[in-house]
Amino acid sequence: MRVPLSYVARNLWVRRLTTVLTAGGMALVVFVFSAVLMLDAGLKATMVSSGSDSNVVVIRKGSDTEVQSGVDRDSAAVVETLPQVARGADGATLVSREVVVLDSLRKRGTGQRTNVPVRGLSPLGLQLRSQVRIVEGRMFRPGASEVVVGNSVAHDFGGVGIGQTLNFAQRQWLIVGRFDAQRTAFDSEIWGDCEQLLQAFRRTAYSSLLAQLNKAGDFDALRAAIDADPRLQLEARRERQYYEDQSRQMSGFIRILGLTLSVIFSLGAMIGAAITMYASVASRTAEIGTLRALGFVRRSILAAFLVESMLLALAGGVVGLAAASLLQSVRISTTNFQTFSELAFSFELTPGVIVRALLFALLMGLAGGVLPAAKAARMRIVDALRAS
Repeated sequence: MRVPLSYVARNLWVRRLTTVLTAGGMALVVFVFSAVLMLDAGLKATMVSSGSDSNVVVIRKGSDTEVQSGVDRDSAAVVETLPQVARGADGATLVSREVVVLDSLRKRGTGQRTNVPVRGLSPLGLQLRSQVRIVEGRMFRPGASEVVVGNSVAHDFGGVGIGQTLNFAQRQWLIVGRFDAQRTAFDSEIWGDCEQLLQAFRRTAYSSLLAQLNKAGDFDALRAAIDADPRLQLEARRERQYYEDQSRQMSGFIRILGLTLSVIFSLGAMIGAAITMYASVASRTAEIGTLRALGFVRRSILAAFLVESMLLALAGGVVGLAAASLLQSVRISTTNFQTFSELAFSFELTPGVIVRALLFALLMGLAGGVLPAAKAARMRIVDALRAS
């Protein structure tokens, strides 16, 4: 089966205005679709990259987040004795006892208050998070009412500069440093000394334990040991899996809302493409008859018009994807539905997003062009030439 591809290319060039307008409609839809996928990918990258496969988060059984969890001191001591937990050069177990609470800060520009996670760490907390480093000032001192803030907190909120103080839990906390967590969820947190935060908030239990495994393969044995100990009402999750779970609810909301809008817009784009192709078929009746007279069979005509419609969609898809790629410089700051705290993340363009966006564009082109192409293919040679 021969397909008159040169004729298709020439027609797209000759009818440049129609080509640009139709491809532009497709580009708008692909832009929206790509933006949704990039937003979802950015959220997942921010949350999942917060975790490490060699670390384990231990929280109270049945808790979804650290904010809801409670781990008493006796249980923490038992977990630290488990043989699967790694030890440092000094023989101390690599476990960080941590507490997570929420504080309300005013956002820059709007002045609205929103919750920010305040994480109390033990001295090993920073060591167990290799992606975090102090970029300005210094780390807080154990036993002092000092805190350090993440990059996103410093960018999005007022009154969190080094040397300034935060007032919460009936104390003043001196900000002594700013840390960079490489665009992970920790960038949206404030860190301080765990024991000081426990005292200030009058708590007796930790929120969670962060433990490093001897090796990544020890996770199942550690989880089994925790589940089998009747003294422990705790559960262990890989740190990466824990943070992936934290993003699931918001990710689902973004996908449902975004894809619903994309489907609505795509219906309009497909209708527009179909109208364009129907008009193209009506104005090219003589050309279709000539192609048939030259020996091109019905299937060739059908394929030619489908290729033309899909090329229009592909061109629109490339333009829409290129426009969406500019969103990578945009930061989103919103509330995480599961933790009720502020979370900052960016749009992220991944190979998977590119492939799905282009396939979506081609699908729109195929759906919008199949009926006009079928009409062109059904034309009889005599009728087509007579219409000229």
